[in-house]
Amino acid sequence: MHVSAIRQRLRALGANPAHEARVLRRWAHALPQDAGRRRLEDFMPQALRQALPALTDELSGLLRLQSEHPGADGSARLLLALRDGQTVESVLLPPHRSQGLCVSTQVGCAVGCVFCMTGQGGLLRQLGSAEIVAQVALARARRAVHKVVFMGMGEPAHNLDAVLEAIELLGTAGGIGHKNLVFSTVGDARAFERLLALGPGQVRPALALSLHSTDAARRAALLPRAPRLAPAALMALGDRYARASGYPLQVQWTLIEGVNDGDDEVEGIVALLAGRHALMNLIPYNAVPGLAWRRPSWQRAAEMARTLHRRGVLTKLRHSAGQDVEAGCGQLRARALAGVPVTFVPTPAPTPRPKAQ
Repeated sequence: MHVSAIRQRLRALGANPAHEARVLRRWAHALPQDAGRRRLEDFMPQALRQALPALTDELSGLLRLQSEHPGADGSARLLLALRDGQTVESVLLPPHRSQGLCVSTQVGCAVGCVFCMTGQGGLLRQLGSAEIVAQVALARARRAVHKVVFMGMGEPAHNLDAVLEAIELLGTAGGIGHKNLVFSTVGDARAFERLLALGPGQVRPALALSLHSTDAARRAALLPRAPRLAPAALMALGDRYARASGYPLQVQWTLIEGVNDGDDEVEGIVALLAGRHALMNLIPYNAVPGLAWRRPSWQRAAEMARTLHRRGVLTKLRHSAGQDVEAGCGQLRARALAGVPVTFVPTPAPTPRPKAQ
Protein backbone atom coordinates (compact mmCIF):
# COMPACT_ATOMS: atom_id res chain seq x y z
CA MET A 1 0.00 0.00 0.00
CA HIS A 2 1.17 3.51 -0.79
CA VAL A 3 0.47 6.82 0.94
CA SER A 4 -0.90 8.19 -2.33
CA ALA A 5 -3.60 5.49 -2.32
CA ILE A 6 -4.58 6.44 1.25
CA ARG A 7 -4.86 10.08 0.21
CA GLN A 8 -7.09 9.14 -2.72
CA ARG A 9 -9.41 7.13 -0.44
CA LEU A 10 -9.66 9.98 2.02
CA ARG A 11 -10.56 12.44 -0.73
CA ALA A 12 -13.15 10.04 -2.14
CA LEU A 13 -14.74 10.04 1.32
CA GLY A 14 -15.04 13.83 1.26
CA ALA A 15 -11.85 14.79 3.10
CA ASN A 16 -10.52 18.27 2.45
CA PRO A 17 -6.77 18.98 2.86
CA ALA A 18 -7.16 19.69 6.58
CA HIS A 19 -9.03 16.41 7.20
CA GLU A 20 -6.48 14.49 5.16
CA ALA A 21 -3.56 16.03 7.04
CA ARG A 22 -5.18 15.29 10.40
CA VAL A 23 -5.76 11.61 9.62
CA LEU A 24 -2.25 11.11 8.28
CA ARG A 25 -0.69 13.07 11.14
CA ARG A 26 -2.41 10.99 13.79
CA TRP A 27 -1.48 7.76 12.03
CA ALA A 28 2.19 8.76 11.67
CA HIS A 29 2.32 9.78 15.34
CA ALA A 30 0.56 6.62 16.57
CA LEU A 31 -2.30 8.68 18.04
CA PRO A 32 -5.99 7.65 18.18
CA GLN A 33 -8.03 9.17 15.39
CA ASP A 34 -10.86 10.12 17.74
CA ALA A 35 -8.73 11.82 20.41
CA GLY A 36 -8.59 15.57 20.84
CA ARG A 37 -10.60 18.46 22.16
CA ARG A 38 -13.03 18.59 19.24
CA ARG A 39 -15.52 15.86 18.45
CA LEU A 40 -15.10 14.33 15.01
CA GLU A 41 -18.76 14.87 14.20
CA ASP A 42 -18.29 18.63 14.65
CA PHE A 43 -15.95 19.04 11.70
CA MET A 44 -15.44 15.81 9.74
CA PRO A 45 -17.71 14.58 6.90
CA GLN A 46 -19.98 11.72 7.94
CA ALA A 47 -18.71 9.32 5.25
CA LEU A 48 -15.11 9.87 6.33
CA ARG A 49 -16.01 9.58 10.00
CA GLN A 50 -17.80 6.28 9.44
CA ALA A 51 -14.92 4.86 7.41
CA LEU A 52 -12.22 5.81 9.90
CA PRO A 53 -12.38 2.72 12.16
CA ALA A 54 -11.94 0.34 9.23
CA LEU A 55 -9.17 2.48 7.73
CA THR A 56 -7.41 2.67 11.10
CA ASP A 57 -7.57 -1.12 11.41
CA GLU A 58 -6.19 -1.49 7.90
CA LEU A 59 -3.27 0.84 8.61
CA SER A 60 -2.54 -0.91 11.89
CA GLY A 61 -2.56 -4.23 10.04
CA LEU A 62 0.10 -3.23 7.51
CA LEU A 63 2.63 -4.85 9.79
CA ARG A 64 2.79 -6.31 13.27
CA LEU A 65 5.53 -6.83 15.79
CA GLN A 66 6.69 -10.43 15.57
CA SER A 67 9.49 -10.13 18.10
CA GLU A 68 11.46 -7.46 19.95
CA HIS A 69 15.09 -7.79 21.01
CA PRO A 70 16.34 -5.08 23.39
CA GLY A 71 20.05 -4.37 23.58
CA ALA A 72 22.05 -3.36 26.61
CA ASP A 73 22.79 -0.04 24.91
CA GLY A 74 19.11 0.97 24.95
CA SER A 75 18.48 -0.04 21.35
CA ALA A 76 15.75 -2.46 20.32
CA ARG A 77 15.76 -4.63 17.20
CA LEU A 78 12.24 -5.21 15.90
CA LEU A 79 11.24 -8.07 13.63
CA LEU A 80 8.08 -7.03 11.81
CA ALA A 81 5.67 -9.29 9.97
CA LEU A 82 3.95 -7.90 6.87
CA ARG A 83 0.48 -8.90 5.72
CA ASP A 84 1.81 -11.30 3.09
CA GLY A 85 3.90 -13.19 5.66
CA GLN A 86 7.23 -11.61 4.73
CA THR A 87 9.30 -10.00 7.47
CA VAL A 88 11.51 -6.94 7.72
CA GLU A 89 13.52 -5.33 10.49
CA SER A 90 13.67 -1.90 12.04
CA VAL A 91 15.85 -0.68 14.88
CA LEU A 92 15.07 1.74 17.67
CA LEU A 93 18.47 3.34 18.12
CA PRO A 94 19.91 4.04 21.57
CA PRO A 95 18.15 7.05 23.13
CA HIS A 96 21.28 9.21 23.01
CA ARG A 97 21.20 9.03 19.19
CA SER A 98 18.52 11.69 18.68
CA GLN A 99 15.71 9.21 19.48
CA GLY A 100 16.20 7.65 16.07
CA LEU A 101 14.72 4.76 14.14
CA CYS A 102 16.33 2.78 11.32
CA VAL A 103 13.72 1.52 8.84
CA SER A 104 13.70 -1.01 6.00
CA THR A 105 12.68 -0.11 2.45
CA GLN A 106 12.66 -3.57 0.82
CA VAL A 107 12.24 -7.22 1.72
CA GLY A 108 15.79 -8.31 1.02
CA CYS A 109 18.24 -6.39 -1.14
CA ALA A 110 19.70 -6.70 -4.63
CA VAL A 111 23.08 -5.07 -3.93
CA GLY A 112 24.51 -8.24 -2.38
CA CYS A 113 27.01 -6.68 0.03
CA VAL A 114 29.17 -9.65 0.98
CA PHE A 115 29.30 -8.72 4.67
CA CYS A 116 25.54 -8.24 5.08
CA MET A 117 23.01 -10.96 5.88
CA THR A 118 20.24 -9.10 4.05
CA GLY A 119 22.21 -9.20 0.82
CA GLN A 120 22.68 -12.96 0.94
CA GLY A 121 19.10 -13.75 -0.05
CA GLY A 122 18.59 -11.19 -2.81
CA LEU A 123 15.56 -8.96 -3.32
CA LEU A 124 12.11 -10.46 -2.65
CA ARG A 125 9.86 -7.43 -2.99
CA GLN A 126 9.53 -3.69 -2.54
CA LEU A 127 7.85 -2.11 0.46
CA GLY A 128 5.01 0.31 -0.17
CA SER A 129 5.42 3.82 1.18
CA ALA A 130 2.68 3.12 3.72
CA GLU A 131 4.59 0.06 4.97
CA ILE A 132 7.64 2.27 5.48
CA VAL A 133 5.65 4.89 7.42
CA ALA A 134 3.96 2.11 9.41
CA GLN A 135 7.37 1.16 10.84
CA VAL A 136 7.60 4.66 12.30
CA ALA A 137 4.05 4.53 13.66
CA LEU A 138 4.70 1.17 15.34
CA ALA A 139 7.95 2.43 16.87
CA ARG A 140 6.28 5.62 18.13
CA ALA A 141 3.78 3.50 20.01
CA ARG A 142 6.79 2.42 22.10
CA ARG A 143 8.93 5.53 22.40
CA ALA A 144 9.47 8.94 20.86
CA VAL A 145 11.01 9.01 17.38
CA HIS A 146 12.51 12.27 16.13
CA LYS A 147 14.90 10.92 13.49
CA VAL A 148 14.44 8.29 10.78
CA VAL A 149 17.33 6.78 8.86
CA PHE A 150 16.68 4.70 5.75
CA MET A 151 19.49 2.25 6.44
CA GLY A 152 17.68 -0.98 7.24
CA MET A 153 16.98 -3.85 4.87
CA GLY A 154 17.08 -2.82 1.22
CA GLU A 155 18.64 -0.17 -1.02
CA PRO A 156 16.44 2.97 -0.96
CA ALA A 157 17.58 3.98 -4.45
CA HIS A 158 15.98 0.79 -5.80
CA ASN A 159 12.57 1.81 -4.38
CA LEU A 160 12.73 5.54 -5.05
CA ASP A 161 9.06 6.42 -5.51
CA ALA A 162 7.96 4.73 -2.30
CA VAL A 163 10.89 5.99 -0.23
CA LEU A 164 10.52 9.61 -1.34
CA GLU A 165 6.75 9.44 -0.76
CA ALA A 166 7.36 8.17 2.77
CA ILE A 167 9.96 10.88 3.36
CA GLU A 168 7.52 13.56 2.18
CA LEU A 169 4.87 12.39 4.65
CA LEU A 170 7.29 11.97 7.56
CA GLY A 171 8.74 15.43 6.95
CA THR A 172 5.29 17.07 6.94
CA ALA A 173 2.46 15.32 8.80
CA GLY A 174 5.03 13.09 10.54
CA GLY A 175 6.65 16.09 12.18
CA ILE A 176 10.27 15.03 11.62
CA GLY A 177 12.86 17.69 10.78
CA HIS A 178 14.08 17.33 7.23
CA LYS A 179 17.74 17.03 8.22
CA ASN A 180 16.69 14.16 10.52
CA LEU A 181 15.42 12.13 7.58
CA VAL A 182 18.50 10.38 6.22
CA PHE A 183 18.41 8.76 2.77
CA SER A 184 21.17 6.17 2.53
CA THR A 185 22.45 4.72 -0.74
CA VAL A 186 25.36 2.76 -2.15
CA GLY A 187 25.30 5.26 -5.01
CA ASP A 188 22.84 5.32 -7.88
CA ALA A 189 22.60 8.01 -10.54
CA ARG A 190 18.79 7.89 -10.44
CA ALA A 191 18.78 8.69 -6.72
CA PHE A 192 21.02 11.72 -7.15
CA GLU A 193 18.87 13.00 -10.03
CA ARG A 194 15.65 12.70 -8.02
CA LEU A 195 17.11 14.21 -4.87
CA LEU A 196 18.57 17.17 -6.74
CA ALA A 197 15.22 17.72 -8.50
CA LEU A 198 13.36 18.20 -5.21
CA GLY A 199 12.00 21.74 -5.10
CA PRO A 200 12.02 24.30 -2.28
CA GLY A 201 8.53 23.28 -1.14
CA GLN A 202 9.37 19.60 -0.91
CA VAL A 203 11.05 17.64 1.86
CA ARG A 204 14.78 17.36 1.22
CA PRO A 205 16.38 14.62 3.32
CA ALA A 206 19.98 14.44 4.40
CA LEU A 207 22.15 12.09 2.33
CA ALA A 208 24.33 9.20 3.52
CA LEU A 209 26.64 7.35 1.15
CA SER A 210 27.68 3.78 1.91
CA LEU A 211 31.30 3.96 0.80
CA HIS A 212 33.19 1.21 2.72
CA SER A 213 36.33 1.55 0.59
CA THR A 214 38.14 4.22 -1.40
CA ASP A 215 39.65 1.58 -3.68
CA ALA A 216 37.33 0.93 -6.63
CA ALA A 217 38.23 -2.75 -6.99
CA ARG A 218 37.91 -3.45 -3.27
CA ARG A 219 34.60 -1.62 -3.10
CA ALA A 220 33.31 -3.62 -6.08
CA ALA A 221 34.27 -6.84 -4.30
CA LEU A 222 32.46 -5.76 -1.12
CA LEU A 223 29.37 -4.40 -2.95
CA PRO A 224 29.23 -6.67 -6.02
CA ARG A 225 26.02 -5.34 -7.55
CA ALA A 226 26.36 -1.66 -6.67
CA PRO A 227 26.63 0.75 -9.63
CA ARG A 228 30.22 1.00 -10.83
CA LEU A 229 30.75 4.60 -9.82
CA ALA A 230 34.33 5.34 -8.86
CA PRO A 231 34.61 6.50 -5.22
CA ALA A 232 35.78 9.96 -6.33
CA ALA A 233 32.81 10.31 -8.70
CA LEU A 234 30.43 9.10 -6.00
CA MET A 235 31.77 11.67 -3.55
CA ALA A 236 31.44 14.43 -6.13
CA LEU A 237 27.75 13.58 -6.65
CA GLY A 238 27.16 13.45 -2.90
CA ASP A 239 28.97 16.74 -2.42
CA ARG A 240 26.77 18.39 -5.03
CA TYR A 241 23.63 17.34 -3.19
CA ALA A 242 25.10 18.39 0.17
CA ARG A 243 25.66 21.89 -1.19
CA ALA A 244 22.13 22.00 -2.62
CA SER A 245 20.48 20.79 0.60
CA GLY A 246 22.72 22.58 3.08
CA TYR A 247 23.18 19.39 5.09
CA PRO A 248 26.59 17.77 5.53
CA LEU A 249 27.19 14.65 3.50
CA GLN A 250 27.28 11.57 5.74
CA VAL A 251 29.68 8.82 4.70
CA GLN A 252 29.03 5.34 6.09
CA TRP A 253 31.98 3.01 6.55
CA THR A 254 31.49 -0.48 7.95
CA LEU A 255 34.88 -1.19 9.50
CA ILE A 256 36.07 -4.75 8.79
CA GLU A 257 39.28 -6.14 10.20
CA GLY A 258 42.00 -6.65 7.61
CA VAL A 259 39.78 -5.41 4.78
CA ASN A 260 39.19 -1.67 5.01
CA ASP A 261 40.91 -0.64 8.25
CA GLY A 262 44.42 -0.21 6.83
CA ASP A 263 46.61 2.84 6.41
CA ASP A 264 45.95 2.80 2.65
CA GLU A 265 42.27 3.43 3.32
CA VAL A 266 43.11 6.22 5.75
CA GLU A 267 45.07 7.93 2.99
CA GLY A 268 42.21 7.35 0.54
CA ILE A 269 39.65 8.83 2.91
CA VAL A 270 41.79 11.91 3.51
CA ALA A 271 42.18 12.41 -0.24
CA LEU A 272 38.41 12.18 -0.78
CA LEU A 273 37.02 13.94 2.28
CA ALA A 274 39.50 16.42 3.73
CA GLY A 275 38.02 19.90 3.52
CA ARG A 276 34.56 18.73 2.40
CA HIS A 277 31.29 19.52 4.17
CA ALA A 278 31.06 15.88 5.20
CA LEU A 279 31.03 13.55 8.19
CA MET A 280 32.71 10.15 8.21
CA ASN A 281 30.86 7.56 10.31
CA LEU A 282 33.12 4.64 11.19
CA ILE A 283 30.94 1.71 12.29
CA PRO A 284 32.73 -1.43 13.53
CA TYR A 285 31.27 -4.47 11.82
CA ASN A 286 28.44 -6.31 13.56
CA ALA A 287 29.58 -9.93 13.09
CA VAL A 288 27.29 -12.33 11.20
CA PRO A 289 27.47 -16.05 12.07
CA GLY A 290 28.68 -18.04 9.09
CA LEU A 291 30.51 -15.13 7.49
CA ALA A 292 34.26 -14.75 7.88
CA TRP A 293 34.34 -11.01 8.43
CA ARG A 294 35.30 -9.61 11.85
CA ARG A 295 35.33 -6.19 13.44
CA PRO A 296 38.73 -4.68 14.31
CA SER A 297 39.70 -3.98 17.89
CA TRP A 298 38.27 -0.85 19.42
CA GLN A 299 41.82 0.42 19.81
CA ARG A 300 42.44 0.16 16.06
CA ALA A 301 39.11 1.78 15.24
CA ALA A 302 39.81 4.65 17.66
CA GLU A 303 43.29 5.14 16.21
CA MET A 304 41.83 5.36 12.72
CA ALA A 305 39.24 7.90 13.86
CA ARG A 306 41.86 10.05 15.62
CA THR A 307 44.14 10.03 12.58
CA LEU A 308 41.34 11.09 10.24
CA HIS A 309 40.28 13.83 12.64
CA ARG A 310 43.81 15.19 12.86
CA ARG A 311 44.07 15.25 9.09
CA GLY A 312 40.96 17.29 8.48
CA VAL A 313 38.18 14.70 8.20
CA LEU A 314 35.35 15.16 10.69
CA THR A 315 34.94 11.60 12.00
CA LYS A 316 32.66 9.82 14.44
CA LEU A 317 33.35 6.33 15.69
CA ARG A 318 29.99 4.74 16.33
CA HIS A 319 28.77 1.62 18.08
CA SER A 320 26.65 -0.71 15.96
CA ALA A 321 23.37 -0.90 17.86
CA GLY A 322 22.32 -4.20 19.39
CA GLN A 323 25.64 -6.05 19.15
CA ASP A 324 24.80 -8.06 22.26
CA VAL A 325 21.77 -9.64 20.56
CA GLU A 326 23.77 -10.60 17.46
CA ALA A 327 21.33 -8.67 15.36
CA GLY A 328 23.10 -7.18 12.38
CA CYS A 329 20.86 -6.15 9.51
CA GLY A 330 18.96 -9.19 8.24
CA GLN A 331 19.97 -11.53 11.04
CA LEU A 332 16.66 -11.49 12.89
CA ARG A 333 14.80 -12.28 9.69
CA ALA A 334 17.23 -15.05 8.74
CA ARG A 335 16.99 -16.63 12.19
CA ALA A 336 13.20 -16.50 12.17
CA LEU A 337 13.04 -18.16 8.75
CA ALA A 338 15.39 -20.89 9.95
CA GLY A 339 13.55 -21.31 13.26
CA VAL A 340 16.69 -20.35 15.19
CA PRO A 341 16.24 -18.16 18.28
CA VAL A 342 18.27 -15.00 18.71
CA THR A 343 21.16 -15.60 21.08
CA PHE A 344 21.60 -13.03 23.81
CA VAL A 345 25.31 -12.68 24.54
CA PRO A 346 26.40 -9.90 26.91
CA THR A 347 28.97 -7.69 25.23
CA PRO A 348 31.71 -6.19 27.42
CA ALA A 349 31.70 -2.43 27.55
CA PRO A 350 34.25 -1.00 25.12
CA THR A 351 37.31 0.85 26.27
CA PRO A 352 36.41 4.54 26.70
CA ARG A 353 36.89 6.46 23.49
CA PRO A 354 40.04 8.57 23.45
CA LYS A 355 39.32 12.16 22.50
CA ALA A 356 40.40 13.23 19.05
CA GLN A 357 43.60 15.23 19.14
